[in-house]
Amino acid sequence: MRKQISFFLFSILTISFSFSSLHIGAQEDEALKKQPVKYKKARALQASTAKKMAKVYEALEVVDDKGEPAPDMETVTRILTELRNDKDELKSYDRSVMWNAWAYVYFSSEKYTQAMDAYRKLIAEPEVTIPLRTGALLSLGQLYMVQEDYERGIQYVLQWQKEIEKVTAQSYALLGQAYFSLEDYKKSLSSIETAIKLAEEEGYKPRENWYVIMAANISEMKSEIGEKESLRRQLPIYEILVNLYPKKLYFIQLGGVYGQLGRERDYMITLKAAHAKDFLDKESEYKALAQLLLLNKNPYWAAEVLISGQKKMITIVDEETEEEKIVPVVKDTEKNLKLLADSLRMAQEIDRAIPVLEKAASMSKDGESYVLLGNLYLSEDKVNEAVASIKKGLEKGKIKNLSQVYLTLGQAYFELQEFDEAKKNFRIAARDKKKKIKTQANNWIKYTENEEIRVANLALRRDYIQQNST
Repeated sequence: MRKQISFFLFSILTISFSFSSLHIGAQEDEALKKQPVKYKKARALQASTAKKMAKVYEALEVVDDKGEPAPDMETVTRILTELRNDKDELKSYDRSVMWNAWAYVYFSSEKYTQAMDAYRKLIAEPEVTIPLRTGALLSLGQLYMVQEDYERGIQYVLQWQKEIEKVTAQSYALLGQAYFSLEDYKKSLSSIETAIKLAEEEGYKPRENWYVIMAANISEMKSEIGEKESLRRQLPIYEILVNLYPKKLYFIQLGGVYGQLGRERDYMITLKAAHAKDFLDKESEYKALAQLLLLNKNPYWAAEVLISGQKKMITIVDEETEEEKIVPVVKDTEKNLKLLADSLRMAQEIDRAIPVLEKAASMSKDGESYVLLGNLYLSEDKVNEAVASIKKGLEKGKIKNLSQVYLTLGQAYFELQEFDEAKKNFRIAARDKKKKIKTQANNWIKYTENEEIRVANLALRRDYIQQNST
């Protein structure tokens, strides 16, 4: 969050610089506070100054053959130097116009210290007009903030707000950023809220970073207002960001807030919307969405999300070789394949689940996946495949419910009418200490013995009929 705020700082501070040493002592503060002069809205330049300034403006407006700005800074600097050398002969207003032009030149050259000095000299002129003075106040406030002297920057912006007829939303946003940098989160939040309100009144969409700072303030205040209340108050901000400025970051942050508030379904809907916009590009994001879909009893879409992640390719850089590789977002790891297989199985897409689980089982270090695969085969009446898969699982070992596996294997052999093998596996299962498994296994043994007799009798009867019919 703080990185986002830092990123937006310069974008706020660099707007509104108009063509209109950082060590400052108590003298400047006093000059800022007292305003004995009643400033005018407009004045007239001396004729000689007006002619020179006209040439300055003309030189600044020069364009190249392509119509791109190409100001003649050599001419600008030469004329302004002449005016500065004769500054004592100029009227106060003429000097203020000259200092404003110098401030612009210095700022354009990123000589911020000299630009600030020019603005301070402009403000000190008793005959400076209101537009020039207020423009300089705001520019000084912004420049101080660029230099990370936020307290002094705030002073100038507040003074600017006092002296203009209509305060803008952007000035409150500027204050909000400065207060945030000073860790005064309450004042920052109040300033940003005012900025958003004024923007709406002025008829334009509040800037993206205003909402970001607003959410950051509330997050920083969680120790004071409580974590749950902090999340609850951030929620509508991220909902606005998702709607006004739909970016992946805001979808993820909104989803995260929903998740922390226990609103799992809303978390799922948010991630699903991000997936629909193709914002997701991390394996963890695809898996989180798939698991949320499973949690909300939507296994088919869980599977489709994972499959889309397998198909989506991204470029990564190998840390050792520094070579670029194109890889799928969702990799074919055992865990990922098992999650996909589970999703397909729960969606009753057994035919699609089986090859996925076969691949997962071949990667596994234990036999659990082969046992699960055997159960899937058995549910599809592919009994021979079921027996082979379960036996592979037993060979790999590390199976948790071993007795249950022998019970299932016995049932598969029973279906194949391989009664001896069936009874052998049922007897192994009957050794279990759990009464339920032991009872089931013994019942299956009795049932198998009876079935073995029944099948044998049917075979004898069939042979008898065949012999007598001939």
